[in-house]
Amino acid sequence: MADKRDYYEVLGVGKTAGDDEIKKAYRQLAKKYHPDMNPGDKAAEEKFKEVNEAYAVLSDSEKRSKYDQFGHAAFDQTAGGGAGGFGGFGGFGGFDFGDIFSDFFGGGASSAERRNSRMRGEDLEYNLSLTFEEAAFGCKKDISYARVEKCPSCSGTGSADGKTETCSACGGSGQVRKQVRTAFGIMSQTAACDACRGTGKIIRTPCRNCNGKAYVKVTKKITITVPAGIDTNEYLRVSGKGNDGRNGGAAGDLLVGITVRPHHIFERDGANIYCEIPITFAEAALGAEIDVPTLKDPIKYTIPEGTQTGTSFTVRGQGIVNTRTGRNGDLIFTTNIEVPKNLSDKQRELIRQFADESKQKNYTKRQSFFKKFKK
Repeated sequence: MADKRDYYEVLGVGKTAGDDEIKKAYRQLAKKYHPDMNPGDKAAEEKFKEVNEAYAVLSDSEKRSKYDQFGHAAFDQTAGGGAGGFGGFGGFGGFDFGDIFSDFFGGGASSAERRNSRMRGEDLEYNLSLTFEEAAFGCKKDISYARVEKCPSCSGTGSADGKTETCSACGGSGQVRKQVRTAFGIMSQTAACDACRGTGKIIRTPCRNCNGKAYVKVTKKITITVPAGIDTNEYLRVSGKGNDGRNGGAAGDLLVGITVRPHHIFERDGANIYCEIPITFAEAALGAEIDVPTLKDPIKYTIPEGTQTGTSFTVRGQGIVNTRTGRNGDLIFTTNIEVPKNLSDKQRELIRQFADESKQKNYTKRQSFFKKFKK
């Protein structure tokens, strides 16, 4: 038993893992290594058996307790039965992997039964990049993506002449019983029929367009409507534009993920937009009517006398529409006083005269700062 891996290691969980954690780990690994997902891959098949063996023990409280106490020797008939031996599990020789997969796949259905039942098509994802304005006002976008559709040449039958025959190997059920040798002995397992690949049907003349697979991958072009106010990390769901379903099942959906590119002036927070506007010293000191950019046309806005750097002003309703309420957010701009450069001699002299005429009362923040400093 020395070369057998620890069951906790096989499932990738700790020895204190709860039932839910063990089941979650098992489901992920069983799906990853399932023969239907890895046809012809012997390494995956061995991993699959190993995962099932580990789960069969760790999912049962009594078996897990024995394993925690005695390790693999608990199930080794040559170990002398000190841990109850193989018989301690109450006749494990009749174990059927289908019992485990009834929980994983739901309803106890075998993979072959699932393959022949109605199956909804897979959802697909598409990443769409928008400009700031496209997201703010909404738009229509043409996109191209790959999806799986029924083969148009054979109408999804896989047969060139539309004819199929019932598989004689499985009697049309798509599944057969196989005896599998494992560490627990010979076990009975339901598996997909090799002759018909689990479909229950034999195609004598395969369709050349799809090679008998009944489905083909195509490039689809559609136009989608992007609503005003959409933002990065939001999704648009386009119903029925994912992969086609199987055996009459509905098609999946197309999920369009949105990424909004940055704007050269504005930043966004929800429905509100923000920007910084440079103003002159004279405009700040005397007050002025300035041009304020919006997502549409500039507007006039009057700032008061004595406006300071960092003062924020709100223009109501000039933001982006809120997709939930239908109301527009606000435009909030912050002033930044720009100190003039490259002054002429006359300009310097005028500024000196202004400075000489200025009093402490003209600079309340400066006056307050130095009072605090002195204290």
